[in-house]
Amino acid sequence: MQKVLLPLLIAASTLSSIALPAYAQPMSHTSVYSNMATRSTPAGSAFPSLTLAAALELAYNANPDIAVARREVEAIEGTVQQAGLIPNPELATLVEDTKRETRTTTVQINQVIELGGKRGARISAAERGRDFALMDLAAKQADIRAKVISAFYDVLVGQERIRLAEGSVELAKRATLIASRRVMSGKISPVEETRARVAEAGVRVELAQAVNELETARRQLAATWGGVTPGFELVENTESDLPTLWPLPELAQRLQQSPFLLRAKIEVERRKAIAQVERSRRIPDVTVTLGAKRDEQMGRNQAVIGLSIPIPVFDRNQGNVLESLRRTDKARDELVATEVNLNMELGQAHGRLSKSLIEAELIKTEILPGAQSNYDATTKGFELGKFSFLEVLDAQRTFFQAKSQYLRSLAETYRAATDIDRLLGEPFSAIK
Repeated sequence: MQKVLLPLLIAASTLSSIALPAYAQPMSHTSVYSNMATRSTPAGSAFPSLTLAAALELAYNANPDIAVARREVEAIEGTVQQAGLIPNPELATLVEDTKRETRTTTVQINQVIELGGKRGARISAAERGRDFALMDLAAKQADIRAKVISAFYDVLVGQERIRLAEGSVELAKRATLIASRRVMSGKISPVEETRARVAEAGVRVELAQAVNELETARRQLAATWGGVTPGFELVENTESDLPTLWPLPELAQRLQQSPFLLRAKIEVERRKAIAQVERSRRIPDVTVTLGAKRDEQMGRNQAVIGLSIPIPVFDRNQGNVLESLRRTDKARDELVATEVNLNMELGQAHGRLSKSLIEAELIKTEILPGAQSNYDATTKGFELGKFSFLEVLDAQRTFFQAKSQYLRSLAETYRAATDIDRLLGEPFSAIK
């Protein structure tokens, strides 16, 4: 995933401190969020501040789904080893007659000799199975990586939403105080103060919702590495750029190396190898017998040499061959469907990323400065008696909605970029 930045949206605690440059100020931990984080974080947490790289490393090492995929790769190694082994010889003995004087005892070794390239076909099929397991592991890593990044930025956006909501509460409290003073001085109706208090209650509800949403996002992030409860207090973004919008044709070329597409291609090759195994089984194996026979009545030993060849009259493995061929055709069809779906998803994610980047840039450069300037001027004008309180509330609502819309645009930007990374299958090491 390209480097990303969540611009810092810190609402000022007083009307005089509201200014556009405040967006670039360092993050400040407010009381509501700090208390919430303390309650949900176990004592002695090892990650008071979690970066994206640390979250990815945790998930890579501890995610149970990735662990399952790794175990499958380890198990397939046993399959490859077993496929290369030749059949064991068979030791057989035969005793004829129960009387010692006339007894005949035969001891022989039977060895099956595989014909038709069975061993080579088995090894090839097992190796293709190993390749499939490795690619499945890579696909699982890409999927978990996308979940980590998405959850990480959900937490990051959630933190900023709480800061925005807390700033809104402070501003609403300030507006309520101003309205109360003006009511006491007889400059406005008590109805205006009631409206101010209703507006303040509304932003307090929004703050409570933001706290709950952030806690949910923190738990979802912790779940990516198997954590039951978050083992961190805050997430910290150290990058400085929004995702880069690469041309769609270039992304489509890189999609050819996607683990999801490569997995489907390897499945076709694996099915071909399995079909070859079934074809090789049409040729019967030869069993060679070597041994010795002791004839007690004649008092001599005799050599035993034998050759056994099954006659493929009825069972020529035709059913298994047909099944393997049809499953190969199925794998080819699934490959085509996978490629079509991946290209469709890539195009959709690219369009979402393009739209959200444009939207975020417009809000940041045009809407937010104007909304903030209008709110600042309206508030000061209200204190001087030039504007009504309804105009202040309208300006405040517009300003906060612009901030919220900006956060939503950033969140959508991260999700779209994360979806592209998942489809392309960027490795964990791509994140610094």
